Amino acid sequence: MVTFLLKKSYRLKDLQEIDFKDLWGDHGIFTTMWIFGKPPKILFFNNHLSNLIKSLKKYRINKKSIRKDILKILNKNLSKQRNYNHLLRIALNKKTISISLRKRLVPKLNFNLKLVNLKREKPQFKNLKYKKILSYLHKMDNSKSDIGLVFKRKLYETGTSNLLFVKKDKIYTPEKDYYEGITYKFFKSKVKKILKKEIFVNELKKFDEILLIGSGKGVTSVKTIETIDWKRKKLKQYKLFSKYYRSAIKNCNLYKLN
Repeated sequence: MVTFLLKKSYRLKDLQEIDFKDLWGDHGIFTTMWIFGKPPKILFFNNHLSNLIKSLKKYRINKKSIRKDILKILNKNLSKQRNYNHLLRIALNKKTISISLRKRLVPKLNFNLKLVNLKREKPQFKNLKYKKILSYLHKMDNSKSDIGLVFKRKLYETGTSNLLFVKKDKIYTPEKDYYEGITYKFFKSKVKKILKKEIFVNELKKFDEILLIGSGKGVTSVKTIETIDWKRKKLKQYKLFSKYYRSAIKNCNLYKLN
């Protein structure tokens, strides 16, 4: 069961607080960020915010002051005195901004991926059409399992994260039809080459490592995919990526609260 530290909703037009709405299923966009420490830091905050605003324009959710409005709401609800280790979600549709804070679960090394036949609507965007995915995730221990989204025998992403596949130290990512998350883009800037390739389920056994990359999971190594009897062979790239991620955490600036 997800425990929320905070749940707030505001009218987009005037920032008047209203009853909380999670906005799942609506026409809109969301982003999830890791907030940690006291006073708080938010990993890759500016990248998340810029990407959110860019996506909102594609969804024709336009307001000139949107960045300023989001910052105002965050400053109103975050505290310098609290020690955070939470996931901060910001979601918007044409009428509402909603924010929530839930405890961040630390992924375990005995992580399992469950394959399901499901493809997100307009997967290149972090949109709010997530109800089917959430119905799966709510039944799982998200610290040690996630769903892999399969469509026409190809694996694209998980319910929460991007996927990277390693074979003989070469790193592969699905060719298209998935959202390139902010954490994924960070690693893309660190690794010399990530090759694009169609990832067929019946070819997964060829890979030595499978990594989940995202705001909630950070870097997670998949140990098993029970449905196809895949088992992790190495942790080499996981260890390297974890090193990059720890460096990003160390260099993350304090979030400026007014």
